[in-house]
Amino acid sequence: MSTHIPLTDINAELQSATPQAILRHALQEHDNIAISFSGAEDVVLVHMAAEIRPGVKVFCLDTGRLHAETYAFIETVRKRYDIQLEILFPDAAQVQKLVSEKGLFSFYEDQHQECCGIRKVGPLRKKLLTLDAWVTGQRKDQSPGTRADIPVVQADKAFSRPGETLTKYNPLANWSSQQVWDYIRALDVPFNPLHSKGFVSIGCEPCTRAILPGEHERAGRWWWEESTKKECGLHSTNIDK
Repeated sequence: MSTHIPLTDINAELQSATPQAILRHALQEHDNIAISFSGAEDVVLVHMAAEIRPGVKVFCLDTGRLHAETYAFIETVRKRYDIQLEILFPDAAQVQKLVSEKGLFSFYEDQHQECCGIRKVGPLRKKLLTLDAWVTGQRKDQSPGTRADIPVVQADKAFSRPGETLTKYNPLANWSSQQVWDYIRALDVPFNPLHSKGFVSIGCEPCTRAILPGEHERAGRWWWEESTKKECGLHSTNIDK
């Protein structure tokens, strides 16, 4: 970063800023920065960032278990925006070992952390080791158990290199789901068609279901597990208490 102001002070300064202002700050402060893209919040950030910095770097994780609709959505975003979209893949040998030893659905029996660690956290860590900062679509109201206190900017202690701080931006932290969808509809931002079928938070096909009326938006993720720990490891600092 071009400034030595503590991130806690920057976070305090940006708490009341718009997502666009937070994104503009992030893109001005960092040349080596990328947006993590998967869902509705992330495509809002891609839309905003492409207008601020054409050719902005964006990456998404292909776990090999995504819905067909998600793959089509990724291609729609690739073609729609002036971005550098990189698809990240898990280590094939690790996936093969897991499947050979435990089968294709081991997460139903021993929870999702091992599979997510291989298919998502591993490739994410490899990518983040090459960056100075990254941008996510996390919102405070997405998960009362793990995201209620997320700042708009923070030091990502989980993925920082030794002696070097990885800066993490959450420009939509203070937005509600309603604000995200108002933005999408007002500006004709593309979205995953699964959202129209009752899917709110969308991950891998075997681990995602549509939610029922009145359920929390992440209730459809790993629904067979404890309800307040709906994280795969990408945002492990959220549960590092």
